[in-house]
Amino acid sequence: MKIKSIFFLAAVTSMMLSMPIQAQRIKDMANVQGVRSNQLIGYGLVVGLPGTGEKTRYTEQTFRTMLKNFGINLPDSVRPNSKNVAVVAVHAEMPAFIKPGQNLDVTVSSLGEAKSLRGGTLLQTFMKGVDGNVYAIAQGSLVVSGFSAEGLDGSRVIQNTPTVGRIPNGAIIERSVPSPFASGDHLTFNLHRADFSTAKNMVDAINDLLGPGMAKAIDASSIQVSAPRDASQRVSYLATLENIEVTIADESAKVIVNSRTGTIVVGQNVQLLPAAVTHGGLTVTIAESTQVTQPNALAGGETAVTANSTIDVAEQDRRMFMFSPGTTLDELVRAVNLVGAAPSDVLAILEALKMAGALHGELIII
Repeated sequence: MKIKSIFFLAAVTSMMLSMPIQAQRIKDMANVQGVRSNQLIGYGLVVGLPGTGEKTRYTEQTFRTMLKNFGINLPDSVRPNSKNVAVVAVHAEMPAFIKPGQNLDVTVSSLGEAKSLRGGTLLQTFMKGVDGNVYAIAQGSLVVSGFSAEGLDGSRVIQNTPTVGRIPNGAIIERSVPSPFASGDHLTFNLHRADFSTAKNMVDAINDLLGPGMAKAIDASSIQVSAPRDASQRVSYLATLENIEVTIADESAKVIVNSRTGTIVVGQNVQLLPAAVTHGGLTVTIAESTQVTQPNALAGGETAVTANSTIDVAEQDRRMFMFSPGTTLDELVRAVNLVGAAPSDVLAILEALKMAGALHGELIII
C-alpha cells in the first residue's frame, strides 16, 4: 500500500523546485548582539490553598522563616500543621530594555507534594538572576487552569496541570540589566543559521544601502556594521537596517530521517549518482493453534493437547528501478513512490545509497 506521506513529499518537492528563492528581512534572520533576555528564578511560599498544600519539613522551615521575618518566633516544640501552604519555584524571562517599575508575568510551579495550587496566593518572592542579584519581586494571586478531585476510595481525576500557575504582571522590576547596545562604534548581527554565503549576501545588501566598507563579515554567523554613538540616532539607524531584505543562500544537501517516527525530510539540492535499486522483502506469518485429543474412556487413556504450527512465507513482488546521473529530489521521490515503500523501507534505501556513494548529500538520522 502506498503511503500518503510519500505523495505529499513529492507534491511539496515539485512546488519547492518551481519556487524562486525568497529574500528575508534582517530582523527575521538575525539578532543584535547584546540585545537579549535574561532568566530569573526565585523560591517562595503559596498560601491560602483549600487543603491541597503539603506538610513537609522544608515547607515547615520556609513557613517558620516567613514568620520570623515578621517578628514571630515559633518554639521548636510547635509544628505548623496546615495543608494550606506549599513551597514553589517562581521563574520568568526578563526581556531586553525592561526598566524598573515595569511589570513582568511569572510562572509558579510546586516543588513539593502539593496536589493543587488553585486558589493560592504567592507571597513576596525575590527573583534573582544568574549573578545572584535581585532583579524583580513577585507577588499575587495565581491563575491555575488545571484541577484535581479525589474520592474517599482513592480514585482521582486530574485535568491539565493543577500544580503550575501564572500571575499576569505578577512581578515588579527593581533593577535593569545594563545593555551594550548604545556603546562602541559598531553593531553586530548574529545570524540564526550560520552560513558563509548568507553572511556575504547580508554584507553586500548593507553596503549597497550605506556605502562600501560599512559592513563586514567576522565569520559565518556575525556581521559587524558601523553605527553612530548617539543612542537616539542608533535606534533609527537600526530600524532601517533590520528591514533590509537579504537573499538566503541554499541549504547544503541533506536528508534528515527521524527513525522513531518514520519522518523523512529530503533537502532540495539532494541528487543521486547512477545507481540501480531493487526493493523487496519476505513476509513470514506463523500461526499457532492447539488440538485436543480425547481418547476412549474404556481404554484408560488421558486427554492430550497438541500444538500445531503453520508457517507461511510470501515474497513481495517489487521492481528494480535505475537512477540516471543527476537525478533530482523530485525524481527520487517519484521512483520510491512507484514501489510503494513504507518509511522504514525508504530509510533502508537511503542508507544503502549512501553506503554505495550514490547519494549526493548528507544523511542525518535523529
